[in-house]
Amino acid sequence: MLNLRVSTSECWLAQVSSHLDELLIDHAHCEKKAAGVAMNLLFAYVDHVELVRDLSTIVQEELGHFHLVLDLLERRGIRFRKLPASSYAGRLHALAGKLEPMRAVDRLLIAALIEARSCERFGVLRDRLPDPELAAFFGALFESEARHHATYVRLAKLFANEETVAARLDCLAIAEAQIIAEGESVPRVHS
Repeated sequence: MLNLRVSTSECWLAQVSSHLDELLIDHAHCEKKAAGVAMNLLFAYVDHVELVRDLSTIVQEELGHFHLVLDLLERRGIRFRKLPASSYAGRLHALAGKLEPMRAVDRLLIAALIEARSCERFGVLRDRLPDPELAAFFGALFESEARHHATYVRLAKLFANEETVAARLDCLAIAEAQIIAEGESVPRVHS
């Protein structure tokens, strides 16, 4: 369903569990960036009405999630601030082709994989965090991340046939798995 090649490790869970404040701040930044990615794609491919409609919905949902995380931070007395980002998304975006229409396919599939990883990790947090408020919070976002993943994969098929999209998704998923397996030292949603 999510096209991921590796599952989240226990090491990641231990890392973020001991730095929940940073994880929540990073989560807010991730939601903001996800809205920006959807908006950039909407502007880049404005001639595709189906894409424009679907991505405008994602932009609204991601901004709504951003506000939900800001509210959670405020309730917990955590100051929202800049954090150094993980290199995960940048490394994935560097894999995008330069020529259209495959650039569009890649950009959409990379967004799909980022949403899939968020979904998978929110499921881990929902199931494994001892804090019931945080577990419920991440659980409430799980379904929309899965839906966003599926939407991005479907939209990629506006630019290439199903076989081409499936093959490219498989290739990008292998690269994503390698990035995740390498991990990072910072406690981030995508570290």
